[in-house]
Amino acid sequence: MNAYDFDGTIFPSNCTIGFALWCMRRQPKLFLTYAPRAFKSLVKYKLGKLPSYRMLREIYGYLRCVDDFDVQIERYWDKNEHRISSWYLAQKRPDDLIISASPTCLIAPIARRLGVNYVATDYDREFGVLVDNLMYAREKSRYIIDHGFPVIDHFYSDSLSDTPLALCAEQAHLVSRRARKVSDWPELDERTKERVRREIDTGWTIHLED
Repeated sequence: MNAYDFDGTIFPSNCTIGFALWCMRRQPKLFLTYAPRAFKSLVKYKLGKLPSYRMLREIYGYLRCVDDFDVQIERYWDKNEHRISSWYLAQKRPDDLIISASPTCLIAPIARRLGVNYVATDYDREFGVLVDNLMYAREKSRYIIDHGFPVIDHFYSDSLSDTPLALCAEQAHLVSRRARKVSDWPELDERTKERVRREIDTGWTIHLED
């Protein structure tokens, strides 16, 4: 089994933000009802005044306000499916696993189109809450271990925050340049290891080139 992060790994951008912009163009009221709250939450999080799960709950909040969500998410992927990285499509296998911090309601439709398995953050659009743990950093490796997944042959991610899951794989690969370049997972020096530890604890995503 091969496992893949999604945003920035096999898809060149963040689908949560991309779909938010898609919806705002079709429902301009979201600029007034959602954008200010999301920006405020990001600022508070950056200042250490808001935990990551609360910040992401606010970021995902627009999903509660989208009219005809099921129609719009399919239209979004109709428009953006072609952006899936060609290197991934060339090696895709039926037992692949996409494991992503993005909400399940965004990841499930594209995973079904690709014909692969997926695990993502379970966000309840009706009540606006995270149903289970945020599928991020060490939570990914914990989920894989707790649910008895088979051995991961190859793992791909664009973020060093996924180091815990990279260590669970037989081989790990770091993706960069907007999901276009694939390299071996780097050996981390002590300074970078400390940055990764801080990043995992605080929820910020860092990349090797940061």
